[in-house]
Amino acid sequence: MKFAALVLIWGSSFLLMKVGLESMQPMQIAGLRILSGAIVVLALLLTTGGALPTEARVWGHLLVCGFFLAAFPFAMFATSETRIASALAGIGNATTPIATVVATLAILPGERATGRRLAAIGIGFLGVVVIMQPWSLDGRPDLLGFGMALAGGASYGVGWTYNRRFLAGSDIGGLSQPAATLLCGLALMVPAEVLWAISTPGGLASLVAYSPNDSGPVWLPLLAVLALGVIGTGLAYMLQFDVVRAAGPVVGSTITYLIPIVSVLLGVLVLGERLTLGTLAGFLIVLGAAAVVNGVRLRRTPALAADSPVDDESVLGQGG
Repeated sequence: MKFAALVLIWGSSFLLMKVGLESMQPMQIAGLRILSGAIVVLALLLTTGGALPTEARVWGHLLVCGFFLAAFPFAMFATSETRIASALAGIGNATTPIATVVATLAILPGERATGRRLAAIGIGFLGVVVIMQPWSLDGRPDLLGFGMALAGGASYGVGWTYNRRFLAGSDIGGLSQPAATLLCGLALMVPAEVLWAISTPGGLASLVAYSPNDSGPVWLPLLAVLALGVIGTGLAYMLQFDVVRAAGPVVGSTITYLIPIVSVLLGVLVLGERLTLGTLAGFLIVLGAAAVVNGVRLRRTPALAADSPVDDESVLGQGG
């Protein structure tokens, strides 16, 4: 049940962002999402008797994780959906496992660039090219918008790899790490929100501006973003840890592939979005490459498998 819930929660995050954009700006969505998510996870941490890290070194690394695992991807995905369909943004999230392996080869010592890995990475990039269709002027997606979605998905891969590299020996188990990561992401979002607001015609008032939705309930977009933060970012962290502990990392890793499938189905069935055959073909290529890459990564060397208390969680990836 928790496995299915996590797939549906993260898979629906792209739909919720698209609904939120009917009345809110991307930076508002990213800011409210991380704020509400941080409040929920921090409350869960305190309720269960947990505590935040105390070492300055740990907080320094968590600040980097907060950027790559929260602030940057949240803003990228929300902004991308102003230019592309939510289903296509979800497809961008499917590149996370591929980006994780690329980051692993660059950041983690002892990782080897085997032929199978390199082939899977190359096939994944081929899938991305098929989706972007640079040879066609008609029917291809907005390249900037899809590029933002790709950057958001890749950001998760870089963030989790950095986590393994620099926080392996830190005692930040349970909900301590996700709570601290979201708090760091929130700290980074505050100046970003202010800079965005003062660059708009409305100034700082843009932070709380809300354009009523003419095609549905007035508060539906706001409720969608709150659900994105409270459930999709807050409660999902708790489910993430429970799924891995109960089912193991191999079963948990399949969430990475089911999330974009759910996002595509919701975008097409609920929002009436359409995807071209080229996009769907590229999506299948990316999923196949991601499956091969992740299958290789699960059989890493014993030294790396044993040195990180967050390895099992990192294999899950993240949605939206």
